[in-house]
Amino acid sequence: MTSDPHPEGVRLQKVLSQAGVASRRAAEDLIVRGRVMVDGDVVTELGRRVDPVNAVIHVDGTRVNLREDLVYLALNKPKGVHSTMKDDRGRPCVGDYLRGRYDDEGGIVHVGRLDENTEGLLLLTNDGDLGHRLMHPSYRVLKTYLAEVDGLVPRGLGKDLRAGIELGDGPIKVDQFRVKDMHAGNTLVELVIHEGRKHIVRRLMAEVGHPVRKLVRTAIADVQLGNQRPGSIRRLNKGEVGALYRAVEL
Repeated sequence: MTSDPHPEGVRLQKVLSQAGVASRRAAEDLIVRGRVMVDGDVVTELGRRVDPVNAVIHVDGTRVNLREDLVYLALNKPKGVHSTMKDDRGRPCVGDYLRGRYDDEGGIVHVGRLDENTEGLLLLTNDGDLGHRLMHPSYRVLKTYLAEVDGLVPRGLGKDLRAGIELGDGPIKVDQFRVKDMHAGNTLVELVIHEGRKHIVRRLMAEVGHPVRKLVRTAIADVQLGNQRPGSIRRLNKGEVGALYRAVEL
C-alpha cells in the first residue's frame, strides 16, 4: 500500500467539495472512477490527503483552482479607455473600473491590451503564471474579434487570410474568418486569431484593403463576452477559469 505523502493534509474529496467542483459524495465518485489527478498522478483512493495550498489537482483534465486569494475578472472595455492600471495624464483607464471595488485584492493587472479605440473582452487577474502564459505566443491562445470594415469583402478573402498575409514585421495567418453581414457598403466580419502583435487586426484588414471602422474582442479561448454591457466587470466562473488553464496547459 502506498504511503500517503501528506498525512497531515486534507482529504481530497473535501478539497474538491470546498473548491466547488462537486458535493463531497459526488467528489468521492469522481475519485473512485479515476477522474482526478493530483500532481500528475491519478488518485483512486478515498483516504488520500493533499496539501490544499500547493497541490495541483485536475478533474477530467481541467485544473481546479484551490487558492481563494486568486482573482479572475472580465471587463467589457469601452472605446476611449486605455489599457493601463493608472494613467499619468488622467485619461480613462482600466484601473478606474477596479478602484473602490477590488482595492483589497492585491496585484490585479490586465492580461494583454486593447488599444484605445478597440472595445470588448479584457481579462484581469493576480494569477501571474496564468497571465504570463495567456500572453505568451507559444501557447497560441485564440482570440475572437468582430470587425466592421470598409467595403464589401470579396468571397475569397477568408481563404487568403487563412493562407497568410505578409506585413512589415512578418506574415500573419488568421485561424478562422467569416462574413457575418453586409450593409450600406460595409462588412461585419468575425476573425479568430492567436497573434498578439500590436494593432494586428487593424493592420491586417488595412493591408487587404478593408480598414477597420469598429473593433470588438468577443472571446479569449472559451471565455465569452456575451451580453456583458460596456464598462461592466464580472468574476469568471470556475468553468471559465478551468478553460483558461486548459488553453495554456496548466
